[in-house]
Amino acid sequence: MNDRIPPLPAPAPAPAGPGLWDTVDALWRWLEASRPADGEEEVLLRVLKLSEEVGEVSQAVIGATGQNPRKGVTHTWEDVQSELCDVVITALVTLRTLTPEAREVFTRHLNRVRERSLGG
Repeated sequence: MNDRIPPLPAPAPAPAGPGLWDTVDALWRWLEASRPADGEEEVLLRVLKLSEEVGEVSQAVIGATGQNPRKGVTHTWEDVQSELCDVVITALVTLRTLTPEAREVFTRHLNRVRERSLGG
């Protein structure tokens, strides 16, 4: 195992405040209020944004491991965590762009993955 990958920390308690889906809905409304495009084009742009965020995770991993000899270590594993969170948030907001039932769609899919992977 690579000794540069940090050990798993203990889970932190969930912060108080708006719930996940309330925040996803609020972010979606905020984006909708200033969207540069409409319809299918807007959906495609949000999917492209997701690809950008995944690229930022890769950049952070490369930076955390010092894989670019010209740059050396430029990121931390906390940076990687933040970029992964950005991917999740962007994906959920993009799902919300596709359907107002994003919570239900995600929950059904997560349940199918859980059943398939972990059994009943």
